[in-house]
Amino acid sequence: MKKVICSSNAPSAIGPYSQAIVANGMCYTSGQLPIDPATGAFPEGIAEQTRQSLKNVKAVLAEASVGMDRVVKTTVFLSDMNNFGAMNEVYAEFFGEGGYPARSAVEVARLPKDALVEIEAIAVL
Repeated sequence: MKKVICSSNAPSAIGPYSQAIVANGMCYTSGQLPIDPATGAFPEGIAEQTRQSLKNVKAVLAEASVGMDRVVKTTVFLSDMNNFGAMNEVYAEFFGEGGYPARSAVEVARLPKDALVEIEAIAVL
């Protein structure tokens, strides 16, 4: 059985998908773009876009009653791998030292709305 998660504190889905799905004791988020849910706009630069994407991940997880400390895996999609260092600095702020989740980071040809970053997460309930 699965449960659809939808948070008003994160951007609405821009296609036929859910913000997250809870199934079998896990929460799987869709990739979160750096859209500010209040304005619908992207912040400037990779650091602020990373911060907003992670705030959106956090909001979606909160709707499922899950904290960032329960995240076991993330995938970070970057439009330019040269932004890895700046993304990594902000990313570290959202997870406790020593408790970092497993992660993949990949450069992609293009992200929706020409975002610089998109982040998805898997968390244990």
